Parts: sequence; structure tokens; C-alpha cells
Amino acid sequence: MALTFGLVGLPNAGKSTLFNALTRAGAAVAPYPFTTIDPNVGVVAVPDERLDQLHALLQTERKVPATIAVVDIAGLVQGASQGEGLGNQFLSHIRTVDAVIVVLRCFADPDVPHLYGSIDPVRDATILLTELALADLALIERRLERLQTAARTGQPAARREVDLLRRLQAHLNAGQPLRTLALAPEEQALLQGFGLLTLKPCLYVANVAEETAPDTRPALDPLQTLAAQQGALVVLICAALEAELAALSPEEAREYRAALGLTVSGLETLVQTSYRLLNLITFYTAATTREVRAWPVVAGTKAPQAAGRVHSDMERGFIRAEVVSWADLLAAGSLTAARERGLVRLEGRDYVVQDGDVITFRFHV
Repeated sequence: MALTFGLVGLPNAGKSTLFNALTRAGAAVAPYPFTTIDPNVGVVAVPDERLDQLHALLQTERKVPATIAVVDIAGLVQGASQGEGLGNQFLSHIRTVDAVIVVLRCFADPDVPHLYGSIDPVRDATILLTELALADLALIERRLERLQTAARTGQPAARREVDLLRRLQAHLNAGQPLRTLALAPEEQALLQGFGLLTLKPCLYVANVAEETAPDTRPALDPLQTLAAQQGALVVLICAALEAELAALSPEEAREYRAALGLTVSGLETLVQTSYRLLNLITFYTAATTREVRAWPVVAGTKAPQAAGRVHSDMERGFIRAEVVSWADLLAAGSLTAARERGLVRLEGRDYVVQDGDVITFRFHV
């Protein structure tokens, strides 16, 4: 199942333009608020040079990249937590995603009005964070009301949850998102199904103008400072340019980027930073000549759980993993040659999967 990222932001921040660039899905774009009401959903293939090289080496029938599902959620406005601008509907869409990508307008355009009359990404980010925090506070307060009786009667589980919820409440009231609060593993597990918005990993996309110099953007330093305080990351992208490039053939896009002096696609940077945000690594399977496939897992995942990403039967019946690094496999020239050189290792249940591992899982049904 693909990881899901929600694109959020104020109206006219460039969310749908970025969505189009990511997915080439042609979501509606117009210079007025609430062009997007129902969320657009698209699937993005994760760029992966290692997968390309493995595909060429092994000559498999197909290559299957890792994917990310991207949800373009309609623009939020101040007061969204109280229902302004269809806010309750929009906030409910955010609760289902794995991470939030906040698109902030950092470009001026007289033909596209800003909802608040001026370009100020820190102000906009603060408005959005406040609305998400208020929505979290409302959810926590409702849950506290339901738990009060059980906690007063001495039920241990209810008392522990009430204590945790009050900590969350105090943290939010101090102006901090929940992702900056230190939580024990059991507390994280308890909160997993709550859909708390400020607990989700967050990435700010500074949507800049095409003519903005890529290495001299001091005006965005305050945004970088804010993101660091909030436990978020920042990526600079010109969504309009990336949408233009996405409409071209791969060869034309490479030539266009070269002419602009761009060595790396902004979308590739966005995807790579999203992986870093979620602490993801990639392993590969290539057990047959049919396909080589990339699989994202959280860093620290052990071999049986990685096998479960491929198929639940593999995790239940896990016996061992045959592992070779992608670089060793490329150097050897084939899986057979890698085995002959002793580069393929046999690993058991305690093996922690490494980024770039090529794995064949052995299991019984």
C-alpha cells in the first residue's frame, strides 16, 4: 500500500499546480479560492536510479518503483477549525494521510490575489498550524470528556490515557505541534488511530517564482527557523516550472533543465526529502526474471517485517533472507556471480534491513 501525503495550504498557494507537476493528473487550477473542493488523488512513482541500474543489469521484464499517493486537499483558511471555508470537511481529509506537505506561497503575481493581501510564508504557516492545532485540541477535549467518568472510577487504562491527553493539551496550548513532544513507544501506539493533525510529519514547500535565484533566498530564512522549531523540513520549489517540465517528454525536460542550470528536478528533491521526513529506506526484490521492485520501509525494520511488505505469508512463514547490496550486485554483474564471490549473505530474523539491500526471502506456507 502506497504512503499517502496530503498537500495543504491557503487558497492560491499553488497546491494544485504542484499536484499536477507530481502526478500529471490535470487537477483544476484557477486564480480564485476553493477551486479544489473534493480532494484529487494521484500516485507518484519515486525516482530511483538504483532501480534503473538493477533493471538494466538483470534484464527483467519490468521494473516496479516505490510509489507515493498524493492527495490535493482544498485550501484551508483562518477559522477552518470552526468550519470556515468548508474547513471541517478539509480537515477530515488530512486526518487520513501519513504526512502533511504544506505549500506556502513565496511568489508575487498581480493576477493571482493572495487571500491576506501580501506574501508572508511565516504568517501563512502560522495560520495553518494554528488551525490544525485547534482541530487537535477540539478532538482531545471531546475525548477527555468521554474518559472522565472511567478515570474517576479508577480504571488504570483510562487514567493513563487522560494523563497523556492532558500532556498533549498543554503542549498544544503552549503553541507547539504534537510532533515536537517526546512520546514513549506505547504512547505513540495509543495515539496511532486518533488522526491528530499536528502529530503527523510535516514538510513545508516554499513555492517560489521561477526567476528566484536558487542559492540566494535570505527572505526564506525565517521560514527555515520556524520549521526547525516545529520539527518540520523545508524544500524550495517553483511549482509552475515543475508543472511545465512535467508536461514535456523526459528528453525535453532534461534539455530544459540543463538550459536553466538545474541539475536535479525539484520534484525529485521533494520526494527524497519526503522519504527523509518519514525515515524511510528502500530495499529491492528480484527473485525472478519477471520484475525488479523497490520497497520502502522505515529504517530499523527487521527482515521478517520487510518480507511482510511483499506478502503477509512471507512474514508468517519467514525462514531466512538472502541479501546482497545493490552496489555489490552491480559490481558482480549477476546474482549468480555475486553468490560465487560470496557476496550474498544468509540473514535471520534479527537482521536489520539496510538501504539498497537486494533481498530474496525464503519462507514456508
